[in-house]
Amino acid sequence: MRTYQADKFDIAVIGAGHAGIEAALAGARLGCSTAIFTINMDAVGNCPCNPSIGGTAKGHLVREIDALGGEMGKTADESFLQMRMLNRGKGPAVHSLRAQIDRLKYASIMKHKLELQENLQLRQAEITSIVQTDNEEYPWEITTRMGAVHQVKKVIIATGTYLGGRIFVGEVSYEGGPDGTFAATQLGESLKNLGLPLRRFKTGTPARVLRSSIDFSELSEQTGDEPPEPFSFETDNMGENSVVCHISWTNENTKKVIQDNIHRSPLYGGMIEGVGPRYCPSLEDKIVRFPDKERHQLFIEPCGLDTEEMYLQGMSSSLPEEVQLEFYHTIKGLEKAVIMRPAYAIEYDCVDPLAMTATLEFKDFKGLYGAGQFNGSSGYEEAAAQGLVAGVNAALSIKGEEPLILERSGSYIGTLIDDLITKGTAEPYRMMTSRSEYRLVLRQDNADKRLTPIGRKIGLVTDARWERFKNKQEAIKNELHRVRKTTLSPTDELNAILVSRETSPVTTGVTLGDLLRRPQISYADLESVDINRPNLSRSVMEQVEIEIKYEGYIKKQMDRVEQMQRMQKKTLPENIDYTQISGLRLEAQEKLQKIRPRDISQASRISGVSPADVSVLIIWLTRHNRGKTEGDAR
Repeated sequence: MRTYQADKFDIAVIGAGHAGIEAALAGARLGCSTAIFTINMDAVGNCPCNPSIGGTAKGHLVREIDALGGEMGKTADESFLQMRMLNRGKGPAVHSLRAQIDRLKYASIMKHKLELQENLQLRQAEITSIVQTDNEEYPWEITTRMGAVHQVKKVIIATGTYLGGRIFVGEVSYEGGPDGTFAATQLGESLKNLGLPLRRFKTGTPARVLRSSIDFSELSEQTGDEPPEPFSFETDNMGENSVVCHISWTNENTKKVIQDNIHRSPLYGGMIEGVGPRYCPSLEDKIVRFPDKERHQLFIEPCGLDTEEMYLQGMSSSLPEEVQLEFYHTIKGLEKAVIMRPAYAIEYDCVDPLAMTATLEFKDFKGLYGAGQFNGSSGYEEAAAQGLVAGVNAALSIKGEEPLILERSGSYIGTLIDDLITKGTAEPYRMMTSRSEYRLVLRQDNADKRLTPIGRKIGLVTDARWERFKNKQEAIKNELHRVRKTTLSPTDELNAILVSRETSPVTTGVTLGDLLRRPQISYADLESVDINRPNLSRSVMEQVEIEIKYEGYIKKQMDRVEQMQRMQKKTLPENIDYTQISGLRLEAQEKLQKIRPRDISQASRISGVSPADVSVLIIWLTRHNRGKTEGDAR
């Protein structure tokens, strides 16, 4: 193939999905000349699976992306159809926002933001090779299928499910990307030649059916919250929910159709080699894994206001198209459903994330980063979070500044990345609240308090947003002081409120703070007797109530955070030969030598490293530091 020298860039982002978008925007906003390459310009920001953003734990990630200065939350707010807060019946640690979005509007908005961004060029081109060079200023070369060779300083791979993509529908299999797009067929070989540890994963998506072919008369409705709550801390006016979703269930007839045709599933017929997601299985996988379960829930969700496509959440499949039609027709409301797009499975190449550092840079390839499903994760939100971190770190490295390393004790994003680079993943990784041992302090409502100062330090938080943030934190501080100091008399009105909420009345003066600690009492309940209450935003009142109500639990968890931070200060030298540390078990030596943890805390989370191994490491590090100090003194 004939090639030619094309433009030079500071940062090249390969892929314009959710990871690539955040990476490119971050790099450009931090002043680096950035290019983002996509196989198909019309697939920028595409949502090939759920037409939704957020959900359990994922909503935390979106709020954190926004707090750092990312874009996903704002665009979700701009394109939402319905907003719901999940898990309201549980504690605030697991409350998670979920937006049903207009998927085409979301993609269009994101594409336009890329087009308008200073320092950023959006290019339609398939990247076929990434090569490391001897050029000190531009150590990487990327080549397009048309032969354009770009010299770049940093490369971020965010290929999603396109890399080596192969579609499966029953006995039919062909090369392809999501939603009928082309796969990236040549880049994978280049990455293997480079030496990246690639492997195969698999995911899937349900069918889309024609709205008019669905009988909604007997389906349960699922409405949004009123008023809808935004993802972005900068969104003031959300408008109203414009759609309802619906719920149905599979049944014994559905199960029988699948069981009778399971031999035609490429997943069980041996055609698919890749490992699928444990927590988002196909319907046939659910039937096989849970044979005694009588029914499985599905959600019928609109894909947008200007399309008649309806998404069947919970019904992904790789069975033949005619079998899909047969089992859909067994379900209430779908008896006459017309399939517009059949369900399919997609197998793709991704990398072992153990090969990366906490900056998402590859340990053995300086200036090469990975993000999103390429790193072995699953989901739009996980991808966007990694893209933001990779883009920021690529830019900070070019500028000669300290890297952004988010700790697991300070964010869900930190937990996500730490899990990937420390524990690795044998299947597409999905974020869940249970993965964080600090979830009571890592709530979605306080993501701005935790991360906006970091976003400001990096350079992604504007002056106007910073002033807004400081005013909010000052309002929270003042209100916490007020409710702790304000005493209410034991009036008939107050006691009537308490009795109505099934909690005991008071006979002496009591502070607002003491009343709010009662689980039955909310901030809103006391409005009529709290006559000096200032006019506060809903988000301020929410954080004040949570801080008061869970004060003791939060303090205990903060003590654990401080213990972890002390372990993080015990940094391990980069050049340790773990095979030479006596007392470490062989498995621990092998794992530590491969992962090369940056501190004792990270070492303690590596699978195969026991508490006894950690003790040996601490003793070795103490002696090492003592010897270094004595050497410096001499």
